Parts: sequence; C-alpha cells; structure tokens
Amino acid sequence: MMRHAWIDKGDRVALTWQCALAGVSRSAVYARQKPKPIALDEEVLKRLIDEEYTRHPFYGSRKMVVYLGRCGHCVNRKRAQRLMRTLGLAGMAPGPHTSRAHPEHKVYPYLLRGVAVVKPNQVWSTDITYIRLERGFAYLVAVIDWYSRRVLSWRISNSMEAVFCVDCLEDALRLHGKPEVFNTDQGSQFTSDAFTGVLKREGVTIQAWTGEAARLTIFLSSGCGAASSTRTCTSRATARWANC
Repeated sequence: MMRHAWIDKGDRVALTWQCALAGVSRSAVYARQKPKPIALDEEVLKRLIDEEYTRHPFYGSRKMVVYLGRCGHCVNRKRAQRLMRTLGLAGMAPGPHTSRAHPEHKVYPYLLRGVAVVKPNQVWSTDITYIRLERGFAYLVAVIDWYSRRVLSWRISNSMEAVFCVDCLEDALRLHGKPEVFNTDQGSQFTSDAFTGVLKREGVTIQAWTGEAARLTIFLSSGCGAASSTRTCTSRATARWANC
C-alpha cells in the first residue's frame, strides 16, 4: 500500500517508469482511479441528437454538427459521430454495408412489395427505440399491427439483448392471436434463433423490411397509436426507470 503512495500521476516521469521503479503493477494503479463522472453536456448533446434524429432520421454526423451549432453547441464531426454511435444512430442514406446482417443469422426476403394490407392481423411489425431519462436512456420495443396501427404489446429494458424482444412477441401472440406475416429489420435481436423460433412455431411468415424501418421508428418515438399508444408506454416507462 505504501508503494502505491509513491506514484504521482502528475509527475514528469512516465507512469510506466514510476510503476517499474516502485515495483507496482500498472493495473493496480489504474484500478484505484475514481471513475469519471458523466459530463452533463454529453447528456444534453445526446438528447438533442436523439430529438433531431427522430424528426430527420436521414441526418448523418455532418447534419448533426450543423444542427448542434444552431442550438449553441460547437461540436466537431468526430464527436458527433461518437455520440451517434453511443446512441446506435446512423443516417438512413445509403452507405457501404449499412444493412449488413449478423453473419450467422438467416437473411429473410421482403415479401410485401405491391401487397395491400386490408385487415387486422395480416401484417405485424416490430422495432426498438429509445426513451430519454433524466440520466441516460432505456430501450422500448413494441409490436404493432400495420392495418390498425395499434400497439399490440411493448417491453422496456436497460439493455439491447434479445430476451425482452422475445417476451414482447410472446405477449402479443398470447393477447391478439397471430399475423399472417411478421415484418422485422435485420437487427440481431429479431434474426436470432430465439425470436424467429417463436414465429416458426406459430407458422408465421417472416420477412425483412427496407424503407419501413425509418417510418416505424418515428411512429414508436412520437407516441402514436390507436387503442394503445406508445405515449402511454413511454410515460409509464419514464416513471419506472426514473430512479435507475
């Protein structure tokens, strides 16, 4: 313990040399450092980016830099890219490998081109969006019926694991029967064996979307819906996660 007191991070001698001379491992020195508090401005920037992305899902990092500048925040493109990566956001404009699926998951075709959706339980969809909290974010997944635009089920999680998506799907099937076609993107949660296995068990046709991804994300984020709205979901979720 005494040798650790010899280490001075502000000294001109490199920390590596100090640890070697004192016979102390660098990992032990780093482990004693206090975790850095989350910068308040980082949360403000993430909130602004998330709100603008909800309005303009085709915005990339360049557009976000301009938008944040108009809001009074001088941010370079590298920082905007990092914040967007943290939020899992990317502009919807075509780019290299933007739709690359998990290499071990099956790629499903898009089957609804030119098909009219004319009744409930013909096509269901699902997607994940964010819920802004006072300190950070939670994740909301919802299953909706394309015809009625009704939110059939929803779940909240503090991680992006597939299990809460599977729970949401099981709940929708239990309460509302089953659709003819289930529409998802190529996200790893929705192409996982756990998720697709439930649909195969129920005899539901699985398909992958293209342009519908942006529309459904905006739908979930804006709190729209018929009998059951995500505005109710997000208000309940905010109360539930406010103290996390």
